[in-house]
Amino acid sequence: MEITVLGSSGSAPAKGRHMPAVALKREGDIFLFDCGEGTQMQMIEYGLNSYRVKAIFIGHAHGDHIIGIAGLIRTLALNNRKETLQIFVPRGQEKVIRSLILFDKAIVGYGVEVNGIESGIVYKGRGFSVRAFRLDHTIKTLGYVFKEDDKRNFIKEKSARLGLEGEMFRNLQKNGQIKVNGKRISLASVTTMRPGKKIVYAADTRPSRFTVTAARNADLLIHESSYTEDVKDLAISRKHSTAREAATIAKKAGARKLVLLHISTRYKTTAPLIKEASQVFKDTVVAKDGYTIQI
Repeated sequence: MEITVLGSSGSAPAKGRHMPAVALKREGDIFLFDCGEGTQMQMIEYGLNSYRVKAIFIGHAHGDHIIGIAGLIRTLALNNRKETLQIFVPRGQEKVIRSLILFDKAIVGYGVEVNGIESGIVYKGRGFSVRAFRLDHTIKTLGYVFKEDDKRNFIKEKSARLGLEGEMFRNLQKNGQIKVNGKRISLASVTTMRPGKKIVYAADTRPSRFTVTAARNADLLIHESSYTEDVKDLAISRKHSTAREAATIAKKAGARKLVLLHISTRYKTTAPLIKEASQVFKDTVVAKDGYTIQI
């Protein structure tokens, strides 16, 4: 998987920072998490084909996270898209998204499904799923877990020693056990489980126990970091997080890497944010537009 930050600013754009959006690319398909103003332009800038967008997962329907949907939908129509586009948004906020689709009576010759969702599994693809979880913001807000399925691998040496070959592997996977040379062999005894990769996205939120649970052992946690501790009162009143608080979440969750985004325009340099967060959680990056990481 490849993750690209398309917009790293929060609430308002800044020089070099567009509105919130993150693209996850897997096996050629693209999944967007939020779709702020200018998202389609950022996709062009960073070599991502918008035609490959399968679904958009919106944290909440504040303008800075959704306005890019309007332009993206119309461009896809001009490019003769046929596949239905799935959009997910917290239940009760569907009308806001639909208004971006319908406001100018544009001709959209493909399906656009706006799904109002709650916590739980909201999307399943080939070999992965997306689960929503609660966040703590000024309106109903959700975070998302993109999780690849765990995979079972055969232990070659042990399988060979027990005489497993050919169709035996398929039968063992199907039935859970088989008999070879008079000995019963269980699937668990000759395989190991490899956990699937796990990416967690949590934008616009106070620190939450739900995020800690969702991000447990995540390969990557993308968490908002609007402020530093010296203006924590702003973070509390506006229901955002500081860099230290985001780092604390990553540490509690046992995440492998933390990427901070949704950066307030008050910061002309990311030095205060990275200094604060890295004191708590070493493997931290403050995202810039175009930041890309392979997982």
